[in-house]
Amino acid sequence: MENHVSLTSLMIVVTISFLVPIMINRLRWTFVPVVVAEIVAGIVVGKTGLNLVADDATLQLLSTLGLIYLLFLSGLEVDFGMLTSKQRQGNVNPLKIAVAVFVLILAVSAMFGMWMVPLGLTDQPYLMAIIIATISLSIVMPVLKENHMTSTPYGQTVLLIAVISDFVTMILLAVFVSLSTDTGSHPLLIFTLFLAFFMTYHILKPLSKVEWFQKLSKGTVQIGTRGAFTLILFFVALSESVGAENILGAFLAGAILSLLAPKPELVHKLDSFGYGFLIPIFMVMVGVNLDLRALFSDPSVLLLVPYLLVALYAAKIVPSLMLRKWFSWRETLSSGVLLSSTLSLVIAAATVALELDLIERNVHDAFILVAVLTCVISPILFNRMKPDVPEELPPKISIVGVNGSTIPVGLELKKEGYRVTMYSRSQPKLTPQAVQEEVKFPMVELDQMELSELEKHNAFDTDVLVLATGTDEFNRAVAQYAKEQDDRLRVIVLTDDPSIQDELTEQGITAFSSLFATHTLLKGLIVFPASVRLLTQKGDSIQEITVNNERYNELLLRHLPFLGDALVLRIYRGEDSVIPHGDTQIKSGDRLLVSGSPEHIQQMRKELE
Repeated sequence: MENHVSLTSLMIVVTISFLVPIMINRLRWTFVPVVVAEIVAGIVVGKTGLNLVADDATLQLLSTLGLIYLLFLSGLEVDFGMLTSKQRQGNVNPLKIAVAVFVLILAVSAMFGMWMVPLGLTDQPYLMAIIIATISLSIVMPVLKENHMTSTPYGQTVLLIAVISDFVTMILLAVFVSLSTDTGSHPLLIFTLFLAFFMTYHILKPLSKVEWFQKLSKGTVQIGTRGAFTLILFFVALSESVGAENILGAFLAGAILSLLAPKPELVHKLDSFGYGFLIPIFMVMVGVNLDLRALFSDPSVLLLVPYLLVALYAAKIVPSLMLRKWFSWRETLSSGVLLSSTLSLVIAAATVALELDLIERNVHDAFILVAVLTCVISPILFNRMKPDVPEELPPKISIVGVNGSTIPVGLELKKEGYRVTMYSRSQPKLTPQAVQEEVKFPMVELDQMELSELEKHNAFDTDVLVLATGTDEFNRAVAQYAKEQDDRLRVIVLTDDPSIQDELTEQGITAFSSLFATHTLLKGLIVFPASVRLLTQKGDSIQEITVNNERYNELLLRHLPFLGDALVLRIYRGEDSVIPHGDTQIKSGDRLLVSGSPEHIQQMRKELE
């Protein structure tokens, strides 16, 4: 009989998780995050409402796995490339600003946590401070993406504040919980967990690039997916064995995978499994176990809920005022409002704290309720207050070295809308003024072709760096330096030395040679003459666009409203190539090879990326 009840309750929860996204879409309630709607649906069928779901062992297990997987994906969302990038955006350094703002967020949160003690709301001020300081990266990231702000200095700064908060508060929470309970671990044991983190990363990094290992990622083997789940369970078990909470192990597993820079298709598979099954069960069960009747029957809640709501907003808005030095008042205030949205870590922290008897049920329920409110209120207010998004500029390209190949290529790229700058050593026969008049793009003349000169003239403040001087060693040294400064920078190097080509390729740098280019072009003319003509014809442009906007995931190609004269020639999905038709679905992570006028391609890029 118990199994029957278990399966019935599970069926109700899974059915709710299936129907909620459909209802949101049909009712056009796109301002409500799906996870928030799942919690609300859980409230309706749970203790507060119809009481249809029995919280049995099966649902408890799946709910726990959902929490673990949620923290794993939170770790996976942390973009360590942003944290380690030294690239500045104009006069704004997003990383330094984000660190300063987050330190203030912690300070203000600590103040609100301390004030809760004399008010009789808690006896755990430090735990309260950590929870108040949390920011929901899973809310901030989609909102910024939908508004095309992620590549702007403003968007990067807000995103970095959320990333730092996500990472630091998770670590602080796990350490606090471990040290505050009788079963907690010694600090040295927690240190061993972080030691395992670094050792595992350094073992897996070279392994992930081995050719035979990559081949196992296809077909029925799917070694990447198997490895991800092995990583989760290994760190969860290791965390519990050293007395830390399993959520810390799950988060570290996700962080390791993020550092390994997994392919978009693997991330999409992991997201699909988590947000398609385990996480919805956890979110619905959070709502099921939320007893609002009992919550509001407690007189202290009448003070606790508004206090927490004010604390969560004030702890983000007040520190965000620092941004006024670099951004407008509208940008400053809207950033504070958006950063006030908090969900996954609050739910995780409140759930774990309740299980360990660090907080009472009414405090747990109050935090869940306030987290749900912030996730609904903050995106709506942000969209009302958000600043006007400046028109997205085309990619910047720095070409170091002037020769018979780089000048014509730079000219064509300039005509297609790219922002091209060329860097050359002083040449009496080729003055910068003459080149600018001839090809209509900036030519920077260097006293010496040296690294310091390139830095002085902002050659590394670019999206693509092309190194085409006549010296292989110089090209290699500059390429390696550029990658060290910003691992996300695309670097292309001209070299005819096979050993240097292999070395650079292993470091994620694109190497090309005149011999390889000639060989490829000749083969193309023989085997794919039409494709070569398409690439070399005048007028239309051919560019590659990556589908990053989840709004267009699984949309039919013929339903794209902004194609104009652009034509999708090919869709690259992981290692596969798809010939597109009108009824072809585009998916998140797809790379579209597009031909058309630069204006319409730019419009596609703005919408899809």
